[in-house]
Amino acid sequence: MIGFIIRRLLLLCPVLFGVITLVFFLIHMIPGDPVELMLGDSAMPTDKEELRHQLGLDLPLHEQYLNYLQDLVQGDFGTSIHSREPVAQEILERLPATIELMAGAMLIAIVLAIPLGLVSAVKRGSWIDQIAMFFSLLGVSIPNFWMGPMLILLFAIHLDWLPVNERGTLLHLILPAITLGTALASILSRITRSSVIETLGTDYIRTARAKGISEMQIVFRHAFRNALIPVITVIGLQIGVLLSGAIITEHIFDWPGLGNLLIEGIQSRNYPLVQGCVIFIAASYVFVNLLTDLSYAFIDPRVRLQ
Repeated sequence: MIGFIIRRLLLLCPVLFGVITLVFFLIHMIPGDPVELMLGDSAMPTDKEELRHQLGLDLPLHEQYLNYLQDLVQGDFGTSIHSREPVAQEILERLPATIELMAGAMLIAIVLAIPLGLVSAVKRGSWIDQIAMFFSLLGVSIPNFWMGPMLILLFAIHLDWLPVNERGTLLHLILPAITLGTALASILSRITRSSVIETLGTDYIRTARAKGISEMQIVFRHAFRNALIPVITVIGLQIGVLLSGAIITEHIFDWPGLGNLLIEGIQSRNYPLVQGCVIFIAASYVFVNLLTDLSYAFIDPRVRLQ
């Protein structure tokens, strides 16, 4: 187990290095000059050159890259060009809002998907199964950038039931969490259904039925537990998808999270801020995948990590 963890952590290094390199050069290829955005077109050329020197943007691109790598090794994500605050501090200030949104979306997805997939598997081929899978297909087909505004128009403007924009009470969380969690719920319900159906067709389930065990015990004590591995795999992998989807959702609902911070950094050509956000998201995605792999051994004792 320890050797597996060490190998996975070592594999993390080249992945993050590739992400850092790719993001660094891509963000510098975006048209626009942060100095022009900060000072405006009417600023004196000498002022622009002085600010560009202070920010280190007058250095050749490869020197900026090497300096950035050196700072990262020391745990320094750089300083925001506009606020002049450490990038790590800005990320940590916005992180709780993103975690809250992801937790709400994950809760909605699990509460909807697991029972829906389980019932669809038990009632396979029935009208219940067909309706459940229709809504599952519908949910995964609707993009966040369409569902979010539609929910705002219906529940916030026409019905005036829920607040919208920014972060406040739990009522502010409902609409963005539904927007972000619907697609995940659709995927999880289909995975749960197919996994439970496959498990119900195994030999040990037929043996349990032959022993006279009730169908309720067979479904919940035997089939459902062994069907959880692919479900947990999808949940772990979808956390990274939630992070990327949160960028759009947070922007729609003006949610003060990491995704909105990334959009602000891109719009203002804030190179260190964008790089720090993307590196944090990539590292979170890889670590979640590692935790997902490790969770297999606790769910299914047949799994042995060598």
